[in-house]
Amino acid sequence: MRKLFSMILVSVFLFSFSACDANKDADMVAELGLNAETKEATEHTVEVNAGFYSLLDFGDKTEYEFATKGLIDAPKVLEIKNENGDVVWSQQAYSFVDNREECPDTVNPSLWENTKNNHAYGLFEVCENIYQVRGYDMANLTLIRGDTGWIVFDPLMSVECTVAAMQLVEKNLGKLPVKAVVISHPHVDHYGGIKGVLTDEQAADSALALEEQLASGLIPIIVPEGFVEHAVSENVYAGKGMGRRASYQYGVFLEESETGKVAMGIGMGQSTGTVSFITPTYEIRSTGETYTVDGVTMEFQMTPGTEAPAEMNIWLPEMKALWVAENCTATLHNLYTLRGAQIRDGNAWAKYITEAIALYGNDVQVAFQSHNWPHWGNEFVNDYLADTAAVYKFINDQTLTYINQGYTSDEISNMIELPDELAKNWYTRQYYGTVAHNSKAVYQKYMGWYDANPVNLNPLEPTESAKKWVEYLGDTDEVLRKAKEDFEKGEYQWVAEVTNVIVFADPDNTAARLLCADALEQLGYQAESGTWRNAYLSAALELRNGNAAEKGKNAKPDGSVLRNMTAEMIFDYIGILLDKQALADENFVINFNLTDTNEKIMLRFNNGALLQYHNMSSESADLTITCPKNALVFIIQRNTDGINASMKLEGDATKLQLMLDNLNQFSFADNAKFNIAEP
Repeated sequence: MRKLFSMILVSVFLFSFSACDANKDADMVAELGLNAETKEATEHTVEVNAGFYSLLDFGDKTEYEFATKGLIDAPKVLEIKNENGDVVWSQQAYSFVDNREECPDTVNPSLWENTKNNHAYGLFEVCENIYQVRGYDMANLTLIRGDTGWIVFDPLMSVECTVAAMQLVEKNLGKLPVKAVVISHPHVDHYGGIKGVLTDEQAADSALALEEQLASGLIPIIVPEGFVEHAVSENVYAGKGMGRRASYQYGVFLEESETGKVAMGIGMGQSTGTVSFITPTYEIRSTGETYTVDGVTMEFQMTPGTEAPAEMNIWLPEMKALWVAENCTATLHNLYTLRGAQIRDGNAWAKYITEAIALYGNDVQVAFQSHNWPHWGNEFVNDYLADTAAVYKFINDQTLTYINQGYTSDEISNMIELPDELAKNWYTRQYYGTVAHNSKAVYQKYMGWYDANPVNLNPLEPTESAKKWVEYLGDTDEVLRKAKEDFEKGEYQWVAEVTNVIVFADPDNTAARLLCADALEQLGYQAESGTWRNAYLSAALELRNGNAAEKGKNAKPDGSVLRNMTAEMIFDYIGILLDKQALADENFVINFNLTDTNEKIMLRFNNGALLQYHNMSSESADLTITCPKNALVFIIQRNTDGINASMKLEGDATKLQLMLDNLNQFSFADNAKFNIAEP
């Protein structure tokens, strides 16, 4: 009875303490005048944004003229829907851009110019026999007219968007067959819509030479060497983590508005339709490879390690046109992308652009690309290429200069600035990448994450560190009062940092959440980079309203990427899905005999690690499984009906069940829901 009475007293005390704590938090929210509403730009933000009018020549409309040049046709209202009637892409959502003559205070004026340019959509003529559908997805659909049909470059991200783009083409230019598809690099916004222009059955036989593929009457899919490997590594292996982070980068949760999502440098955002994949049929391996496809000569220039690990430019000599893929994009691009990806090599990027100038600069009359708009005129194109190369080269070299002077990554990112002559070019402004975070990419490439200060060798994880900071700071209400004072002074970065420490120590501290959100919001309004704006505003939204992951609209894969993965890739992915701690004491072997690919693969589960041995079988294996390659997808899906129907098992079947039971570390089918701006 005494124990029960004590428990009741403790419960009453805890309830009273919790209620008291909640009342105290509400009092602090009221005292600081905080709420969860979207705010207008402060006077400090207005002042920062106004400074761009003296920094840049807003009377120079060259980029807008290029963005709108050659328009053939565009629907008055552009909204693309899927078969269920859901909108998967909309330019209509940005109609607020058309209704304003002046930039709103809540958008960086430079970014507003980029937004107006990216809001120009429709079918455009680049030059004779080259056309683009722009603004129908984040990337461009490009078509080269051959003798009898189309060569399609980079068929967008979503099937629905590609179909709509092709309908616009057919309406204005007639219906022609697709003779070949060329994909410049393995990012999903450049290949996901491929089933909008061909089916699996129409793809050529990859066992044939390219000339034989063309002669077969089927459609070659031409890509740079390493395409499939990197399409999988960037979009599958780390796909869940990248997807959640990409929701911040692309503003998935934000409404399109003057206080929400605008353009982000290389388009308005990502479409949310159906993502497809067809295995390429031919890989380009070296610069100078030249082929004639339907009467069109194409000379390929390999540019690996630039915007993607596998990428290529294409020279079209009859048209004096240079396709620069995503190596030049009318904006500063990313050496590191905020969603996460392999670091890109700024030095190599610059060298491949100068190589293109050396190879084609004398003759080129137009440079066109997979994002944004073309640039015309030999002199202008050469300047455009050279200035773009110079920006990446400067960031690379100046970062290395600072590294050799002993500066750390954070110090460098706050120090580095482009020379004025490079900084003022509209086509290299920081709409997508930024000089600051690109310098961090160079630092990471050469020096890694460690800054040589042993204090940072193995720091506390953020929540534990935050709790200690709060303990040392003492009265968090007083900290919040000081932070509010600094907010009124326009010190938004510091306010975001100090309040986020409190959030990580106590995610239920409403005042800290709301003040952090207000600071991030103003940083978003000031950002010239569309991706930085989206990240700031997405964090502000989640701090105010909670995790929004389940509400996000994302593109939906049709399963074709999984089906086109090699067995090695599938087993690598299984290793990522496995609960490795649960299998830490297990050591067993499974042989796989794949009937359609004639592969023999031995898997060894070695104390939590999954090892693959190719062209090898164990005579003492615990289990042998015979099946076609694509049946392995049933293991990822934990589809026992599919496994039972397609696999022959010999030996200890409980080992397969043990593997299935532990493929549980995340769902390959659902969006990741982990927190970002809070623990």
